[in-house]
Amino acid sequence: MVLGFFMILVDTTIVSVANPSIMQGLETTMTATLWATSAYLLAYAVPLLITGRLGDRFGPRRLYLIGLVVFTLASLACGMAPNIEVLIGARVAQGLGAAMLTPQTMAVITRIFAPRERGSAMAIWGVTAGVATLVGPILGGFLIDAGGWEWIFFVNIPVGVIAFVLALKYVPKLPTSAHRFDWLGVALSGIGMLLLVFGIQEGESYDWGTIAGPITVPMLIVAGVVLLTLFVLWQWKQKGEPLIPLRVFRDRNFSVGTAAIVTVGFAVTAQSLPMMFYFQLVLGLTPTESALMLAPMAVLSIALARPVGLFIDRGEPRRVATLGMALVGVGLAMYLVLMRPDASIWLLLVASAVLGLGNAFMWGPLASITTFGLAPELAGAGSGVYNTSRQVGAVLGSAAITVLMAALLTVQFGVKAATMGEMGSGKVGALPAPLREGFSTAMAHSLILPLAVIGLGIVVSLLFGKRPVKSDTGPVRVNP
Repeated sequence: MVLGFFMILVDTTIVSVANPSIMQGLETTMTATLWATSAYLLAYAVPLLITGRLGDRFGPRRLYLIGLVVFTLASLACGMAPNIEVLIGARVAQGLGAAMLTPQTMAVITRIFAPRERGSAMAIWGVTAGVATLVGPILGGFLIDAGGWEWIFFVNIPVGVIAFVLALKYVPKLPTSAHRFDWLGVALSGIGMLLLVFGIQEGESYDWGTIAGPITVPMLIVAGVVLLTLFVLWQWKQKGEPLIPLRVFRDRNFSVGTAAIVTVGFAVTAQSLPMMFYFQLVLGLTPTESALMLAPMAVLSIALARPVGLFIDRGEPRRVATLGMALVGVGLAMYLVLMRPDASIWLLLVASAVLGLGNAFMWGPLASITTFGLAPELAGAGSGVYNTSRQVGAVLGSAAITVLMAALLTVQFGVKAATMGEMGSGKVGALPAPLREGFSTAMAHSLILPLAVIGLGIVVSLLFGKRPVKSDTGPVRVNP
């Protein structure tokens, strides 16, 4: 299950290193190219609440396999896309497949492991989420240089087939339970999120004014906020079976962890976009070289996964997650200072290593302490809420960083970011020398946003309480 989970999360960030190549290959703008990431994240985030419940109703194994098939076929369509519009549509299909798959992985862990044995399993799950976001750009760099941007999607096909065969053979069938589905809640949350993200990300393209007829960018943003507010009120008032069973929030640590994972999803997604544009368009690195700049992050995250997992099984993980987020903040601050046209490659690699330490101590402990007190019957719903929160953070991070990058480039050059592709000589990495100082300043200052958001996450994580000494919840019997 982790293999499939890893693959879909890699696709959350693998496109970041390919953005300059996609922009050039499909002859499109920066904003349109970044929608290939945002469309995926949005289609991934919106259905997570309902797909968590579908896993409870029809079985997590079945939903996992269906999601894997949808994702793999959509990856083929992405690689064959002739233009940016088709690519964005195929990325939406990928996101829907990912949404079916993701909640099932965390729900199975919660249901088959007793709480005091869950730490190591959650550490693997958590570090998978963290490492995937780091491996994505590295893998993407190699694939782009070797065969073109299309191969960042084609590589999913054999991995998807292997993951399907293994899941069919080894993933257990778990007991199911009947659920009614809150379709009004799905509509309110989905449309509200779509309007909010579209308004934020496309605002710069329309000068924050009129889109068509009486419809304006501020109107879309306000409408999105209103619909999301109505969604929350509907969940509170509904007497049936809401998308978000509010009783999961009676667990203090679940509430705190859910809020913290929003900031983590935001910061991790937002940080990679300006970094990759900086590495390629300012330093002139190839996609592979750009990706290797993040190698220390991936290596340290993987190497520390096992010892961190053992520690949180035996010790108290609440301050470990805080430490991890603090280290991520330190790493981002280092990049903020170092990202200049004459930056030392070695110092940039040190900053990457600091981010790797932060990721190792952040993902697993955060997932473990958040889900520790969940009863098995709430596993699907809790997993859906937690993963939705992470993806909502990622969607907002992608949209917000796009707006900030565009605004800062406008400040530096007096032109819209959409025209930046025309400033070079037509080759990725060929930004003229006079433009590099302003471009690197814009990219570096963009990192203030994820740095501020992860700082908020640190404050939130201080509210974690201690784990219970004992828990009545335990593993459930499974049928192979």
